[in-house]
Amino acid sequence: MAAEAPPAGLSPRTTGSTCLHPLSELLRIPLDQVNFVACQLFALFAAFWFRIYLHPGKTSSEVRHAIATILGIYFVIFCFGWYSIHLFVLVLLCYGIMVTTSVSNIHRYTFFVAMGYLTICHISRIYIFHYGILTTDFSGPLMIVTQKITALAFQVHDGLGRRAEDLSAEQHRLAVKVKPSLLEYLSYLLNFMSVIAGPCNNFKDYVAFIEGRHTHMKLLGVNWKQKGFHSLLEPSPNRAVIQKLCVTLVSLLLFLTLTKTFPITCLADDWFVHKADFLTRLFYLYVVMQAAKPKYYFAWTLADAVNNAAGFGFSGVDKNGNSCWDLLSNLNIWKIETATSLKIYLENWNIQTAAWLKCVCYERTPWYPTVLTFVLSALWHGVYPGYYFTFLTGVLVTLAARAVRNNYRQHFHSSKALKVVYDVVTWATTQLAVSYIAAPFVMLAVEPTISLYKTELCWRSWGVLLAGWKREQDPGSCWLLDGSVYTLLQGCVLP
Repeated sequence: MAAEAPPAGLSPRTTGSTCLHPLSELLRIPLDQVNFVACQLFALFAAFWFRIYLHPGKTSSEVRHAIATILGIYFVIFCFGWYSIHLFVLVLLCYGIMVTTSVSNIHRYTFFVAMGYLTICHISRIYIFHYGILTTDFSGPLMIVTQKITALAFQVHDGLGRRAEDLSAEQHRLAVKVKPSLLEYLSYLLNFMSVIAGPCNNFKDYVAFIEGRHTHMKLLGVNWKQKGFHSLLEPSPNRAVIQKLCVTLVSLLLFLTLTKTFPITCLADDWFVHKADFLTRLFYLYVVMQAAKPKYYFAWTLADAVNNAAGFGFSGVDKNGNSCWDLLSNLNIWKIETATSLKIYLENWNIQTAAWLKCVCYERTPWYPTVLTFVLSALWHGVYPGYYFTFLTGVLVTLAARAVRNNYRQHFHSSKALKVVYDVVTWATTQLAVSYIAAPFVMLAVEPTISLYKTELCWRSWGVLLAGWKREQDPGSCWLLDGSVYTLLQGCVLP
């Protein structure tokens, strides 16, 4: 049950700074969100200053590490107040493990301590302590730091505790062969560019950026003479930053209009569950879930722009010699909105978290990697029941979608017209299925999720998903019959 808004004129109950409270009241936006945006905008200007005046050619890497860390710590304290202690405790605790534990066990101990601490914080914040409305959610930075801590531990283990021939190409590229100093460790985890909203990045890439080797490492991978270029000029991120800020502005406008007009709570209304007809519910579910996306587009794109403004995030050049600044991008909006399969959708949504899950779980788990990766993702996100509804459904939809694709796709390649029909149907199925899967994620609680899931056609969709899993396990079985694509489309979107 939602808490009532505090009476006008009373100070909000928040652990972060309250100096922007008048602006929060004026805009009628929660203070923690105002603090978040203010910090990110300040970080954007600081990033330009960092790139120009603390350029690696002018300043030592130690100074760059120190300044990035000090600014990051200030931003954390400004946004979260004494809650930031949790962040500092976890960082120092895991550095102690880093320097004292043998490389054969460093990844195990670090993973269990970091994930355990994060889970305890999730539980205590939600179920033990009741702080009331407008209190700051400090779990976001803690989740980002947990990703970095565990990824670095595995990369140190790969570099110092495993043979090179046992590593995959990506593991070999990211392997860390020398344990980081305390300053490097703190800078990597607490730098002002990513401490508030991420994204997660790799330690070797970050250190190369601080030391001024980041762009040249990417440029040296290009055969410049064959492409008609004769020098390694340092690419400017300004164009990429401006483009991403435009996306950020559009996302903010959509959040302030569309998201307010179609709140997620509408999906639990009696009208939607019991009175609306099929097509209305189908359309409304899609619109409401589309309206929930702009806040993610805003936060992730702004965070990407901050890193780019500092000169971090260069990934190379395209075939025309244009600079690409998508190394740290967390999403590809065009590919998300035009995805014709769940695989394409997931590959372009929360990209850096997917890379982290692959690094610490999917590549290293000998049994049921897909299931365990979804479980880890749910645990990392938190302990709200809605997360587990989403990821449980996600496992089944992934397996069912894979089975349908493997068994039916080849029948639509005989002509261009059939392929267009296939693309349109799979696009609609994917977008509606994702809306169905993700609804509990944003609803969070059990009651609205159950009301969304309790009708007869929902159980039919679960039957189809289980059938898809059976087909994936036993390709010779006949669990998925002709017309199952339509059944999946119809079942997955009905509440």
